[in-house]
Amino acid sequence: MISEKEARTKILEKVQARPGRLVSLSDALDCFATEDCFARLPLPNFDNSAMDGYAVVAGSCVRGKRLQVVGEQPAGLERQLRVCDGEAVRVFTGAPMPGGADAVVMQEDVTREGSEILLNVDVDLGEFVRRRGCDLGEGQKILAAGERIRAATLGLLASQGFGEITVGGEVDAAIISTGDELVKFGEELKPGQIYESNSILLQALLQKCCAIVKSVQSCRDDDDSLGQALRSGIKNRVLIINGGVSVGEHDLVQAALRSLGAKIDIWRVAIKPGKPFLFGRIGECAVFGLPGNPVSAFVTFLRFVRPAILKMMGACESELEPAKVPAKLTVDLRNDGDRARYFRGRFGAGKFSPIGRQESHALFGLSQSNALLRLAAGEELKSGTAVELLLFD
Repeated sequence: MISEKEARTKILEKVQARPGRLVSLSDALDCFATEDCFARLPLPNFDNSAMDGYAVVAGSCVRGKRLQVVGEQPAGLERQLRVCDGEAVRVFTGAPMPGGADAVVMQEDVTREGSEILLNVDVDLGEFVRRRGCDLGEGQKILAAGERIRAATLGLLASQGFGEITVGGEVDAAIISTGDELVKFGEELKPGQIYESNSILLQALLQKCCAIVKSVQSCRDDDDSLGQALRSGIKNRVLIINGGVSVGEHDLVQAALRSLGAKIDIWRVAIKPGKPFLFGRIGECAVFGLPGNPVSAFVTFLRFVRPAILKMMGACESELEPAKVPAKLTVDLRNDGDRARYFRGRFGAGKFSPIGRQESHALFGLSQSNALLRLAAGEELKSGTAVELLLFD
């Protein structure tokens, strides 16, 4: 059994980023850039008005003065207008500044009288003018390699004339759930059976990682059924096997994987829930064996599978972890075990409260939670202690 840190390090050493691909901006959301991107243009690209109003020469403007309106400049093509002392040009938000103008007076601060305006305020130099390059300079880095492309990033790239961008490769995945006790929804439950729920949980987690789920299978606890499912699943870059990775007589996954030539790099990790975790490889397929209990599957996916998939997709190190937030603990907590333990709970208003039963089978409490709190082996925390959480929802 190895530590959580050792397991994560070993997994990330074994998986490699997929080759990049060129996509349109409309297809790049939540992908990862494969190279640095730099501004082609300053933002804004020209001096423009921040308000609907009048472009003026500030030095000639005082409260009570009348100015002659000599033209109008809407947003759009520049009309090559100029302003001299005692003059004004009607402008609108985003309109290019006329030559000679160095300030804008808002329309609410003047009285329009025919072809003249009466100033009701003093005007300061540069007032309501967006200067060229005040937001972004030409050549400035706007996106780093490995950074996630978010909605606002797409807007910035589009403002620079990018129509396409190179992002990390796609990752396809398969899910296999094992167990004679599992029944598909819609079928009649018999004594000792349960509805199979982990595959839909794992499918959703994969989709949140932007992985492509190619197949979802359930198989019985027998060699033939499992072997057939494995041979199909390893055609993908990622295979997640849920259940059957422990040491019971009906836990057949390790032997079945080895019979197909798999190299098992990790088996059992010192965390709770999630000790019976497996990681190995068959050719170019990364194989993850997750415990059958739903909370154990959830935690091990978040801590080990998710970062591996994101690295395959081209993410940098800083993007591999869920968001971390500080909080104050609302109850006393203690980890009496010899493994690091993850508590599930609700984060809100700067506080964290564990929810429901903390056993590995307790799916309801997990469904009401949005964060994990890690306690090291033997660690004890008092109510009110400042802690750091992993947000997963």
